[in-house]
Amino acid sequence: MTRYYKPELDVLRFCAFLFVFFTHRMDLAPIDPAAYYWGYHLSLVGVFGVPLFFFLSAFLITALLTKELELMGTINVKSFYIRRILRIWPLYFTFFFGMVLVTQFSDKFGQISSGTQLAFSLFSGNWYITFNGWLGSYPINPLWSISVEEQLYILLPLVIFFTGKRGLLIFSYLALFLAYATVIYYAQRPTEGFSGEWTNSFVQFQFFAAGILFSLYLKGAPPKWPVMARMAMFIAAVVCWLLASIVCEVHADAPHLSVIWQAVSGWGLILTGVILFFLSFYGAGEKFMPWTLAYLGRISYGMYVFHITVFWFVYQIYRKELEALSKWMDVYEWRNDVGFIIAFVITVMIAVLSYHFFEKPFLRLKRRFTLILSRD
Repeated sequence: MTRYYKPELDVLRFCAFLFVFFTHRMDLAPIDPAAYYWGYHLSLVGVFGVPLFFFLSAFLITALLTKELELMGTINVKSFYIRRILRIWPLYFTFFFGMVLVTQFSDKFGQISSGTQLAFSLFSGNWYITFNGWLGSYPINPLWSISVEEQLYILLPLVIFFTGKRGLLIFSYLALFLAYATVIYYAQRPTEGFSGEWTNSFVQFQFFAAGILFSLYLKGAPPKWPVMARMAMFIAAVVCWLLASIVCEVHADAPHLSVIWQAVSGWGLILTGVILFFLSFYGAGEKFMPWTLAYLGRISYGMYVFHITVFWFVYQIYRKELEALSKWMDVYEWRNDVGFIIAFVITVMIAVLSYHFFEKPFLRLKRRFTLILSRD
């Protein structure tokens, strides 16, 4: 077996989770933009960690499939689907239908309609949100992004199997074109409420397309840049995201009330930031990648699935207990930050348990259908 593993991308995956984690904290424990201007905006752009997840997924899946194509002369589509099912479905469906069951007996987590259940069961939850708005059951909202990823996983092996790398290039450029055509469509039709643009697959597929293209053009040869250059790219990536959010007003929840050039520029800046984050890590020496951070990146799927629910417990269900603890610690004015730390620790603990005692058996089974070994 050929092995393909880049620990720096696991570290970057953990960074992507942290970006999202900081943003989702503000849903339940807002940051005052007047008092903490940069803290607010840095947390707000954390939502762009989701496109970074998309880019990384497409890059890695493309790298594994093209290696398989080069070694075997073709790809085993059936084995690919089985691998993805064993990696994604057990935790996804256990959590989702676990929440469905909980909401039947408690109103603390909202309600999950039959339409929502059907949509998320068929991995079209993002489209359900696009046309109906965010769900009443807050903890399952983040699962929309898994629907988008599953849509890529259905298409990608088929494109490679039937058309090879050339077809994959055409697919990627077409996805980029459709993404920005969709962005222009939304910019021409501003609304006062939730627009659905953020959860639209056509918009988000631009990040998959970019990940695929970088995988094809780099051909597994990471750039050898000095540490200072990588740090500069990391900072430039943050600046791109801040410009997209502050100047171009591209936000996950808010409608895009900007003119066309602002909308296109904003999404372009998000994409540029994603690419710069990737390049700042890709090819960095393993000695610069702490094992702990790489491990957290490895379990980031579980952390992503569980973190919103943990936030809900900390900031909503046990809000009074959090306030009492903060008073006891004499840090009451920082109670939301105390809750943030508690939520992070609990999220990591749950993800560790989930990974080792629930996901690992499926990952061991997944290896039976693996041709190119990865970190799993």
